[in-house]
Amino acid sequence: MTRHDRKKLVLMRHAEAEHPWGVTDHDRPLHRSGARDAAAAGHWLLAQGHVPDMILCSSALRARQTCTWVCSVLGDLAPTARLDESLYAAPDARIIAAVNHVPDTVESLLLIGHLPGLRDAALRLATPDSDYDAVMALADGCPTSGLAVLEVPGSWAELDGAAARLVDFTVPRPSPGDR
Repeated sequence: MTRHDRKKLVLMRHAEAEHPWGVTDHDRPLHRSGARDAAAAGHWLLAQGHVPDMILCSSALRARQTCTWVCSVLGDLAPTARLDESLYAAPDARIIAAVNHVPDTVESLLLIGHLPGLRDAALRLATPDSDYDAVMALADGCPTSGLAVLEVPGSWAELDGAAARLVDFTVPRPSPGDR
């Protein structure tokens, strides 16, 4: 299969959130540094050519705000995000099921969610020939704004365990001048 026959799946953990008193977990907003980190993730996606055709996003406020900052950097290239209630605190199986329902016309998908399901989904999907350093970095933890990039051969509907090659894992941060 040629590189052009592969779809791209980017799993992103939401950016750093605040922990305000009296606010439910679902309604926690981004911290100021989280907004900067989410924008840095948008710049990284753009620079690496990982602009999504579709975005699936958890309904949690911090995930929605992460998506807003990423999309603000992507500008006119950003698709309208689809909010999915089921991605909030979703286990890996639910995340993969959401991806399984993506139309095959989508070639590049960004999914913004939460731990531990997001990291577990990326590791579950990773094939044995995945990039060793990316797998080890992801297995070591998935900090806020972490991005796991996977190459998916074939249909989204057929995606299951050990079916995608993890090619990169990064945690983009703004340059010191941007803080």
